[in-house]
Amino acid sequence: MGALILDASVLIGLLDVADAHHRNAVDAVEAADHAERALVAPASGYSEALVAFARAGRARDAREAVASMGITVAPLTATMAEHAAELRVLHGRLRLPDAMILACVRALDGELLSYDQRLARLAGQGDTR
Repeated sequence: MGALILDASVLIGLLDVADAHHRNAVDAVEAADHAERALVAPASGYSEALVAFARAGRARDAREAVASMGITVAPLTATMAEHAAELRVLHGRLRLPDAMILACVRALDGELLSYDQRLARLAGQGDTR
């Protein structure tokens, strides 16, 4: 089974106990950990998730929490960037940060975990050409 790719909605859910997705995110990551699946956050989604914590002066706490959960941050490669651009063309209303997440899913041959229904639907349809 491939890596579980976590988007910003999942990372926020993991880090913020008040988030509506907190319990689901924790359960999903624990299940992946028990199944010995790699947990990966694309750098773009990781950055997006850190914004609120940086605003509150807590970026370091968030970074340490992500690392303690065994989540690897995947850098954006040139190939991923190129694929993200192609996805933006293919799906005109797809935001670039979401396109970068989908490009990472494809590059790592992973499975996306997202609470963004449209993004999850695109990934679930295999529409990450």
